[in-house]
Amino acid sequence: MVADLSFDQADRAFHTVLVAGGPHLPASPPDDALSAWLRRWGVAAQRYGSICTGAFALGHAGLLDGRTVTTHWICSKQLATQFPAARVEHDRIYSRDDRLVTSAGVTAGIDLSLSLVGEDHGPALSLACAKALVVVAQRQGGQSQFSPLLISVRDPETPLGKVQTYVMEHIREAFPVERLADIGGVSPRSIARLFVSELSVTPHEFVEGVRLDQARKLLESTEVALKTIAFDCGFSSPDQMRSAFQRRLNVTPQQYRGSFRTA
Repeated sequence: MVADLSFDQADRAFHTVLVAGGPHLPASPPDDALSAWLRRWGVAAQRYGSICTGAFALGHAGLLDGRTVTTHWICSKQLATQFPAARVEHDRIYSRDDRLVTSAGVTAGIDLSLSLVGEDHGPALSLACAKALVVVAQRQGGQSQFSPLLISVRDPETPLGKVQTYVMEHIREAFPVERLADIGGVSPRSIARLFVSELSVTPHEFVEGVRLDQARKLLESTEVALKTIAFDCGFSSPDQMRSAFQRRLNVTPQQYRGSFRTA
């Protein structure tokens, strides 16, 4: 793939400017020519942004400060660390902050692109594009990039592995940190330290993530009542489940079902 224009030749505003990602971008030094062009012409576009790790190029150009963005989940923590003034959403398919659009990795760029086509030309053309690309269903920006269950499960014989396995298999039970410590055979302080040091989440965040993940799957694939889903997933009440959805996904369970129901 060869570029049609060099930076010197592309001396005008474009309708849409998107920086493509690549495996080396997170570790690469800033590209001064690209940064200068983005600061001058990128922000002059009607909308601008990135696909996957292209967000790092935007960060080097100073275009992420104070903005809500996302990137591939593998690199999201690095993005947040490298550009602390950005508000990085670690678990989004794509994100929109006024004229700035960013997406997660690889196929999430397709979801963002279909959204932009629909915005510019209507849902019928967006659907036609999706069919041509053999995309079964366009995912929405608020949908989760990945399942909390994809957090790597440690050796089932270790304290952390015992806790992870037990929680996933008994999600309806209550799990205060003391209970998790008993399952792992260590002290409450030790199990909390293990979760943070090895998985970068607190015990509460892990348990809530597993509950939320199971609830998402049921909302996407069944018509089970919200109250039943809440209790089956270990939430103390439908209100607690609603609070978790709003806090972590910015939607209510009912809104999530309406957007992502597949069956």
